[in-house]
Amino acid sequence: MAYKVTDACVNCGACEPECPVQAISEKDGARWIDPGKCIDCGACAAVCPTEAIVAG
Repeated sequence: MAYKVTDACVNCGACEPECPVQAISEKDGARWIDPGKCIDCGACAAVCPTEAIVAG
């Protein structure tokens, strides 16, 4: 199950460089995780300062 970004995202971008498969991008003023690319590693969730990234 892919990780997803909740409404708690402040669009800081800390998660994007942590993704080993480049599944994270900006969409509508927040970060978005492409579920087709996400490999469920959790690297993004580990660095999110607002805990806005959760397992889907």
